[in-house]
Amino acid sequence: MRAMHDGSRWMLRIDDGEDLFDSLAQFAEANSIHAAAFVYGIGMFRRATVGYWDGHQYRPHELPIPHEVVGLHGTIARADDRPSIHLHAALAGPDHHLVGGHLMNATVAVLQEALVETFPGRTFGRPMVESFGLRMLDLEPGPHP
Repeated sequence: MRAMHDGSRWMLRIDDGEDLFDSLAQFAEANSIHAAAFVYGIGMFRRATVGYWDGHQYRPHELPIPHEVVGLHGTIARADDRPSIHLHAALAGPDHHLVGGHLMNATVAVLQEALVETFPGRTFGRPMVESFGLRMLDLEPGPHP
């Protein structure tokens, strides 16, 4: 991964074969980013799994062939004292049909470009909300631990 920043904005380039979530977690740790939003992302995934929340659990849909990333959005927070990456993606296959949802895993093909806006001095949390069975974003601003 390559990254450059201008103030609170970061432009990321994640290269072919990299695991998207591992790369983003390493980026967040290395740069002490505890609160951020993905403004956009484009590129391609070699393979990916998207999920649909049915009210009780995610129903995964595996994409074993490359898909273009036409939209990538989400947040970086902290959970269990490590980065918590929550992403949703819109992906186009070779038939030009879109599939999307909660991005569960992805391996980059060729490259992934993303613009990330950080909130310096803030920490977003992602506590488990038992009534939904999900970790949900907590925007209560706080200093870095």
